[in-house]
Amino acid sequence: MGEDVRLRAVVALAQGMAAAHTPREFWRAAALGSCEGLDGTFGALSVWERDLGRLKVLVNAGERAAGEEEFPDSETYPVHQFPEITEFLHEAWAGGGEPDAWVETATDRVPTGRVAGLRRRGRGCCVVAPIVLHGRAWGELYVARPPEAKPFTRADADFATVLAAVVAAGIAQAERLEEVRKLAFTDPLTGLANRRAVDTRLDEAIERYRADGSVVSLLVCDLNGLKRVNDTHGHAVGDRLLERFGSVLSRCGARLPGALAARLGGDEFCLLTVGPTADEVVAVAEELCVRAAELELGEGVACGVASTGDPIGPLRSARRLFRLADAAQYQAKAARSAKPVVAGRDGTVIRLADAPPGARDRRRFRDAPPMEPRPEEPRPEGSSSFESPPEGPPPEGPLSEGPPPEGPLSEGPPPS
Repeated sequence: MGEDVRLRAVVALAQGMAAAHTPREFWRAAALGSCEGLDGTFGALSVWERDLGRLKVLVNAGERAAGEEEFPDSETYPVHQFPEITEFLHEAWAGGGEPDAWVETATDRVPTGRVAGLRRRGRGCCVVAPIVLHGRAWGELYVARPPEAKPFTRADADFATVLAAVVAAGIAQAERLEEVRKLAFTDPLTGLANRRAVDTRLDEAIERYRADGSVVSLLVCDLNGLKRVNDTHGHAVGDRLLERFGSVLSRCGARLPGALAARLGGDEFCLLTVGPTADEVVAVAEELCVRAAELELGEGVACGVASTGDPIGPLRSARRLFRLADAAQYQAKAARSAKPVVAGRDGTVIRLADAPPGARDRRRFRDAPPMEPRPEEPRPEGSSSFESPPEGPPPEGPLSEGPPPEGPLSEGPPPS
């Protein structure tokens, strides 16, 4: 294989990995690109799980044998069956060398685990290249040829070492991007998801609800007493209270498969679920209220729930579900309720969420349409312009408590 051909193979491998959008796409691109670069028919990428003492196959690409899956869930091999991944690397590096690839064939007299694998799957030879990341063996790149093909040479093994280094660089880049992604979707104080993650997941959940009717539920809660704790004990103690409540929320949410626990900002948190019934979510909300009331220094939590499993009316957008949960939470806070308020089960929540805000309505729910200004009524002679018009009593509950800060999910449309 000429130098130009190999250079093009390296470029194609790097480009294929860079174009991947998911881990599986990346693994496939790494295995296929290396397989094509080495003129093989089968390629695999495996990771060394040190804590479990095994090699786990991430992808089988190319011409797979019977029983081989492209993305196997449980194809693993004890490392002691392939000691070269540790012993060979240790011996090579101890002498100041570099991790080199090696070749094995089905006709080798020493029946190693790889030789046995070649024979069992009807392959003729393989080249194995260690993948080294941050100075440690991360896993291996494996490329095979059929029995009728020319066996791999020492030059092929040297090129496999180069390809493994390219794959390692791609993995390092992917890890950095994953870390950035986690930071972008994670609340730094509690380690829970953040507003951006909720926006994205909520849009996806509503699409699934429209597609197959999956139950989507949103639990929104507000930690009571945080301002008092900050003013009395300092913000460091307030931060610890937020962290502890985040742990309680995560623990309760673990009862609901696939639940997303998030801190929306300030003292506001939420749980988003797809699949569990409304009753299951309400039961978790009740447990959350009990556990939050037991937190030292805290004053419990105001909790609201909205679920497509309850009679909440048509769901035109993800924002409506949030407004309903938000309204339920504010109703719970106004009533100082020790239990969650549930939209569709409390007659006032839906009216509160859907009512357009007027001149005297202080609370503006998310995405609520603006209300046309009412024309001024003629005033009796002699009346002061500062006198209130003779309307009925002011609205009850959160509408009369002054303008709380806009919720963290009300600052513009969700990211596309």
